[in-house]
Amino acid sequence: MLHSTNFHTLFCSISPLKNPNSSHSSSSPHPPHLLKFRTSHRENLRYLKTLGVISPEAKLHKYPSPETLSQILSTVNYLKSKGFSDPDFSRLAYLCPNLFSPNFSPNDVEPVFDFLATDLSASAEQSCGLLLKCPHILESDVEFCLKPTLVYLRKLGVENLNTPTTLNAHLLNTRVEKFEEKIRFLRRIGLTYEEAAKVCGRLPAIFGYSIVNNLGPKFEYLVREMKMGVEEVKGFPQYFAFSLEKRIVPRHLHLKERNVEVPLNRMLLWSDRRFYAKWK
Repeated sequence: MLHSTNFHTLFCSISPLKNPNSSHSSSSPHPPHLLKFRTSHRENLRYLKTLGVISPEAKLHKYPSPETLSQILSTVNYLKSKGFSDPDFSRLAYLCPNLFSPNFSPNDVEPVFDFLATDLSASAEQSCGLLLKCPHILESDVEFCLKPTLVYLRKLGVENLNTPTTLNAHLLNTRVEKFEEKIRFLRRIGLTYEEAAKVCGRLPAIFGYSIVNNLGPKFEYLVREMKMGVEEVKGFPQYFAFSLEKRIVPRHLHLKERNVEVPLNRMLLWSDRRFYAKWK
């Protein structure tokens, strides 16, 4: 919001000369141009609050300047031209506040939209869907991050990456180095590079799993308690997708008490109702 000195400056620069004999001029408490400016400024603030770009609880002294407000509105219009709608902006502003900072320029993110449309073959709707799942994609470097990641995932056989799912969005925003960590883990437990790549291609969600808190303990339980090995992982990599505490351990112990052995897929894929009805 402008300080009073700025209002005075604005008034001086745009107010017409007054006619000293005009009673209407002398009785008008506010210049019309100033009133129009102040009304427009308040309306823009209200609009950005409605979108969630400016917090409704923001204090008066933290409101953006008129110049910054104009820039933010330009950013909003730019993003709307890319397919975003009013309800999307609160999430964008919360996760990527830099998009609505004075230093932001649409030129900064235009390469990302080009990448999504051209390299990923995503429609405008798919692009918006992916970006809403992971707005930080907008902050990623296309040449050094997004393109190498896309090439790597496609080599593994991961398909339909333009489908706007949470998994796809976060995969696209993951650096190749993170993927290679999981490949190295799979090689350490006995898979060849080709086998590890195939496992990751079949279960790309594995790239989001922690080695220390997820993959490692699950493989250790598979070997030590279930007396199985890496061959089971090759045949059923989805094993890593199930909860150790809530699914793997309870079902394994249930079968062990009944001296029953079944393949991993039957043990884990069946619903609780079907599983426990089969082996009472």
